[in-house]
Amino acid sequence: MTTFVLIHGAYQGGWIWQPTAARLRAAGHLVYAPTLDGCAERRHTLRPAITTATHATDIAELMFYEDLHDVVLAGTSAGGMVMCRAAELTRERIARLVFIDALALLDGERIAEIVNRTTPRVTTALAAGPSREDAEGRMFAGLDPTLRAWALARYTPHPVAAMEAPVELKSFWSRTWPATVIRCRRSANPPEAHQRRTAEKLNGKYLELDAGHYPMLSDPDLLVPLLMQT
Repeated sequence: MTTFVLIHGAYQGGWIWQPTAARLRAAGHLVYAPTLDGCAERRHTLRPAITTATHATDIAELMFYEDLHDVVLAGTSAGGMVMCRAAELTRERIARLVFIDALALLDGERIAEIVNRTTPRVTTALAAGPSREDAEGRMFAGLDPTLRAWALARYTPHPVAAMEAPVELKSFWSRTWPATVIRCRRSANPPEAHQRRTAEKLNGKYLELDAGHYPMLSDPDLLVPLLMQT
């Protein structure tokens, strides 16, 4: 049995992992897919102090209080940033890191330096995210209609500081991590060059999946075997 902790990205919640988590559990694994502070069913906790660092602390505290060890920590999209910091905080609990079409910023980098946004976001003092029309016509366009409607009903704006503040990582990139990077070929962001950089810096496996940005929803049967690889 393997313990998986799955970290969602921006505009998402733990719900994004449902098809993937169900398959991992059916195979006998222990799976946690928490929703980060201020997101999805926790959107009522939205406040200015939520950052990538506080999200990472949430994940680190989960691993401590659930007494998790030998964890496969997997992050997607902006969840990759959270994963890096959470791993930095809990090195002794981590068996492997898996970046799934994920951001892995260096200390001091911002998302805007990596991601090429072509559509405007709806931004408030506390959160930022795509309009409903943009989410339907671009973000979730690759999902089948039933799944698209299900996801569209659940997406939420993301805490703005977690999207705009520079990442703080003091020791992550100087440590050795067993790591796998999975790039989704039908996804424009994060760019291929960014994901190859992650694999190179971590001396990790680099794999590609013929899927869009949400393989945990659209292609769980392709993603799960990659997650279970050692």
